[in-house]
Amino acid sequence: MSGASQVQPGKQDPVVFSKMAGGGNDFVIVDNRAAKIENVPELTRRICTRALSVGADGLILVEGSARATFRMRYYNSDGSLGAFCANGTRCAARFAFLNVIAGRKMTIETDAGLVGAEVGEGGLVTLSLSSPHAFRARRPVQVGDTTVHGSSIVVGVPHYVVFLREGLWAQDIVPLGRAIRTHRELQPDGGANVNFVTVRDRHSIEVRTYERGVEGETLSCGSGVVASTVVSALFGKVESPVAVLTRSGITLEVSFELAGGYAESVRLRGDARLIYRATITPETLEGFDAEFARDPSSRVTVAS
Repeated sequence: MSGASQVQPGKQDPVVFSKMAGGGNDFVIVDNRAAKIENVPELTRRICTRALSVGADGLILVEGSARATFRMRYYNSDGSLGAFCANGTRCAARFAFLNVIAGRKMTIETDAGLVGAEVGEGGLVTLSLSSPHAFRARRPVQVGDTTVHGSSIVVGVPHYVVFLREGLWAQDIVPLGRAIRTHRELQPDGGANVNFVTVRDRHSIEVRTYERGVEGETLSCGSGVVASTVVSALFGKVESPVAVLTRSGITLEVSFELAGGYAESVRLRGDARLIYRATITPETLEGFDAEFARDPSSRVTVAS
């Protein structure tokens, strides 16, 4: 595998990484301020393959920045570059603090703009986010014989929000989530993360998310939590602060101010846990077919 030699420079120069988790998303994080990591999409697809390698929802590279304390590059598990990942940004902030790259307060350059972060006690991190934008209250999509009534908004990346009165935890969201994520109506945005939301009271909602780039349901999506909360607020269903229960069982908190039909001073508070530190070995990346593990049909030719 050509990518392995590019990310494992040699026995004298091992690549150290941290496995971290935030809200239910898990990440491989590497200090790349020396700019030694190459062929990042291939590395990501391999190291994020569950059961055969480390396994993660995405790879985060912490790099130097002229505009902020550091720059964060985020790659989805399929190797695609993601403009923003809120749970990953919290983890990157705590990684930077633990590795003396930043103090407790910092700014982070992402492909969606600058994000403020503050590392608190007990592994909790609070992000200060730009105002969500491009809100479309009514954006119906046709899935088979069913019209799905949802809304779209951008929180660093595009999101689609569908409200459910009941049954959030009882149903399989993947088929409908996949159909909406790939729907032609949303393709001008590159598709969207799809959030299914139930409002419990004025300060509490529950969310499940089908994530673009992971192409499946994840245990949490930080930007999806923010999108779901802000859309709920714009419809008058909730008011700040809002506790958001995710599929992982972990609750995140979103606070905001509404002004003129926009959400401002948006903050996301939640966990950013260090699971372990380790070193990439050749066997971390070799000895398996990452593409086959993801989609066997992409490698198997059926005889006619």
